[in-house]
Amino acid sequence: MSSIIEDLIARKIFNNRGEETIEVDVITAQGFGRASAPAGKSRGKAEVAYYPQGGVDAALKKIDDLIAAELTGLNADFQEEIDNTLHEIDGTTSLKNIGGNTAFAISLANAEAAANSHSLLLFHFLGGSTATSLPYPLGNTISGGQHTRGKTPDIQEYLAFPHGAETFLEAATANANIHKKIGDALKKKSALFSGGKSDEGAWVANITDTDAFEVISKACEEVGNELDFECGFGIDVAASSIWKEKETKYVYEREGKKRDSAEQLEFLLSLIEKYHLAYVEDPFHEEDYESFATLTKKAKNCLVCGDDLFTTNNERLNHGIKLGAANAIIIKVNQIGTLTDAAETIETAQRHGYTTAMSHRSGDTCDWHIAHLAVAFKCPIIKTGVVEGARIAKINELVRIEHFLGNRAKMADLKMI
Repeated sequence: MSSIIEDLIARKIFNNRGEETIEVDVITAQGFGRASAPAGKSRGKAEVAYYPQGGVDAALKKIDDLIAAELTGLNADFQEEIDNTLHEIDGTTSLKNIGGNTAFAISLANAEAAANSHSLLLFHFLGGSTATSLPYPLGNTISGGQHTRGKTPDIQEYLAFPHGAETFLEAATANANIHKKIGDALKKKSALFSGGKSDEGAWVANITDTDAFEVISKACEEVGNELDFECGFGIDVAASSIWKEKETKYVYEREGKKRDSAEQLEFLLSLIEKYHLAYVEDPFHEEDYESFATLTKKAKNCLVCGDDLFTTNNERLNHGIKLGAANAIIIKVNQIGTLTDAAETIETAQRHGYTTAMSHRSGDTCDWHIAHLAVAFKCPIIKTGVVEGARIAKINELVRIEHFLGNRAKMADLKMI
């Protein structure tokens, strides 16, 4: 059969931060798939382990000594069987024996090899003929928090969100224009602005959160007027990184303020109202389901998204659903390990009305597969930067998919906006 796995080949490569990561080739009788694993800077506590003890080298040895032999001879078409086999080999819920990134790279390379065996693009192989909707790109334009050093905003990401665009190409153009306008504005604001960028290609500047809000708000409004569709924006607070458990406060070091959970809620509601925020990610720390639920109930026309809260974990998502915590979820496949695990979480989220946002990691490679996953799994949003090389790889792949689909292509049905 054309999709029978004949070999697995693994190697060490580097991500955009120069960190070691793993890349895997899956070779079938008539197909080939290759995928590499990313790495997050701010990681949820509930994420699976990236690698076994010993890091990437230990992961490569596991593939050579054990995993390749176990998968050789299996049919790549049966993704669930491949992924279940990886879990059986590992034997833990955290994938600490083979590594979540090892499982991720193999799982994704297998899906690509299966698609290639049938001469299909990945999004068509996984999503079928109904996979014709493109996601709206959510792009980081100003970085702060753990993504930077020195005097920068406390909030981690300021995200352009051109949700009024009629095509993906228009939306990607809007984000690029917003990014450029923000760079020009920061240069005018400070003669010392050096044009520095974070891992994700977002601007890094000596500004406060208030400055950042004003700059991105104006840029989005100007680009929206120029292109004649609405360009909103949002933020990723990454609140777990500023939460001090001993003090039970969110510490905004640059701002010089500390907020308890109630004050954090009021602060966020005021930002949503003042700047008409369309999206707020991780507004509270990763165990505060109750505050997520309260904000979701009170915020109007705003997606309240959980990343560290859920870590693409179906069990954590189900707990959040029961409490009404958030109305959107970040999907990072390597947080949970395999494509099958992520697909289960996506299905649960969409069945309960949660908006799914396929996402990169801050330390990423030029692997483009999440572009196909966003289309295949009908995710209305893809979070994947604006201009940096690893992000452009995903953006350009979505431009290609839209071009390939032709008049069948349409933008996703985006609710809550």
